[in-house]
Amino acid sequence: MHDTAELEHVIGAFATVPNGGLIAIPSALITNKRDYTISLAHRYGLPDIYAFRYYVAGGGLASYGVDYIDLYKRAASYVDRILKGEKPADLPVQEPTKFEFVINLKTAKALDLTIPQSLLATASEVIE
Repeated sequence: MHDTAELEHVIGAFATVPNGGLIAIPSALITNKRDYTISLAHRYGLPDIYAFRYYVAGGGLASYGVDYIDLYKRAASYVDRILKGEKPADLPVQEPTKFEFVINLKTAKALDLTIPQSLLATASEVIE
């Protein structure tokens, strides 16, 4: 997608599919138009899930993705090792090991969704 008109068209098309929802893959347009994307999903009554918790804090229904705070903390040890003389090329590549699942109950209520207790129990954070 290249602009907000195309974004609205695509999200509107998802709304015509029974039991549909929106899985928003990170992109420049989605990031720059976060609030607009969330408002479109809600206008069309679509449950929406994102890769970053700040979408849920902004009103999105849920997010599941890498815990970036954990990555930043782990990166600090690499900076320390490099500053002490280790060569970056000699350091092993690290992969994310900690993920977070965030649910916004206020949004769920606005979308008339009931989130099962079993799902709430697995969430890293529940926003009420």
